[in-house]
Amino acid sequence: MREIRLRFPPSPTGYLHIGGARTALYNWLYAKKHGGKLILRIEDTDGDRSTKESIDGIIEGLEWLGIDFDEGPYFQTDFEADHVKAAQLLLDKGAAYKCFCTKEELDEKREAALATKGSLGYDRTCRHLTPEIVREKEAAGIPFVIRFKVPERTGMLGYDDEILGRIQSDYKEVDDFVIVRSNGKPLYLLCNVVDDIRDRISHIIRGQDHMTNTLKQVLLYEALEAPLPVFAHMPLTLDNKKAKISKRSHGEIVAVQFYRDNGFLPWALNNFLALLGWSAGNDQEFFTREELIAQFSLDRINKSSAIFNFKKDDPKFITDPKAIYINEHYLRTMEVEQLGELVRAELEAEGLWNDSYARDRKTWYLNTLDLIRDRFHTLKDFTSLGRAYFADDFVVDEKPLNKNVLKFEGLKEWLPELANRYEQLSDFTVEETERVARELAEELNIKPGVLINSMRTLATGQLAGPSMFDILVTIGQDKIVERLRNVHKYFA
Repeated sequence: MREIRLRFPPSPTGYLHIGGARTALYNWLYAKKHGGKLILRIEDTDGDRSTKESIDGIIEGLEWLGIDFDEGPYFQTDFEADHVKAAQLLLDKGAAYKCFCTKEELDEKREAALATKGSLGYDRTCRHLTPEIVREKEAAGIPFVIRFKVPERTGMLGYDDEILGRIQSDYKEVDDFVIVRSNGKPLYLLCNVVDDIRDRISHIIRGQDHMTNTLKQVLLYEALEAPLPVFAHMPLTLDNKKAKISKRSHGEIVAVQFYRDNGFLPWALNNFLALLGWSAGNDQEFFTREELIAQFSLDRINKSSAIFNFKKDDPKFITDPKAIYINEHYLRTMEVEQLGELVRAELEAEGLWNDSYARDRKTWYLNTLDLIRDRFHTLKDFTSLGRAYFADDFVVDEKPLNKNVLKFEGLKEWLPELANRYEQLSDFTVEETERVARELAEELNIKPGVLINSMRTLATGQLAGPSMFDILVTIGQDKIVERLRNVHKYFA
């Protein structure tokens, strides 16, 4: 039995998007489940598009998600000599050849084939050049690429895919493909195989868009006398219009950093990504780290494409509603101490953190988070929708202001009177604040809801939330009295 070794090999030409993150997650889960190792390899051979910023962003995104690696990061460009050596080995053993056909010649042949409805593949003009002719062309300085010599066999070339089943093609349908450019730089097809052989990769889990490349790479493994890894090609992640998710087409909404910066919890996003094309075979939606590792298997990956149903212009759901739903679940159920640390970072970023929340007011701080988290979607909500609990400069939403305050002219006198009565309370409790509010409503011959709903609006700025009297006690007597007395400013 070979050691189980997998790899995640992103190209650093942009941020880590959710499709790449899902691939990394599936590799990570498989490695963890089977006691294997996961290698991070940065495939940075595209010098024109690869950037340090992208490399840093990919690594930061993986670290935030908690997808850790046993080896790496390795950089493909550091092993260029290995790629060149492999190409030369293939030439020396007659498994590859130098092709001197120019682009113009190839274009002409393609046009002629189109006109006659012939084969569009390379016609192997240079495959049978004699060594003497090859030397002459080289001596004349004619540029060349190196092509792999596809064996002239009858039958089918194929491999067994752990997700998609048997993938195969007639040998006659496979072109002699280029493995080294005319500038002497080996191409991805070869580099990828050479790196996987060197890194002793036993399992390759990657996107379905690599599926046809794999047929050619099977030939390279064979020619380089290396054992084939186990292949598993995941169906692609598509948007709600069935277009492939990409950095270029969808912008930051598909970037892992977008979720980090918009208050998502790392494990919640992992949970969402895991379900984007995989299921445990039951109705389970939420998984601990240990549960997901234990239940993950390649045979439960769907054969059809996953749909990332994002709604970019929806102010409530900035992304796929399922991602929001899963994030909400973890906000509501995680240990409040852990939530406290995450919210602290948000409060610090907004200048709302008070050191007493970590000392003498820690109980108040954690109880407050526990009280208000049920209606929140992301960590950002604690400093926006929940700002009134930590500061006085909160925004009062227009909808509840119109509905619960401005609609009742009498509140200009009623709420200051309620504030006076609250100020006199020596025991500012849930029971006492409710008793006083209901007694005043009875005296004024108005529905208690008029006072209660208007208090909610002025105390929190929101239309809905926890029990009103829990809110009063949590925010505190002095602040509530002040906010109720200031009702007149909203009628100005």
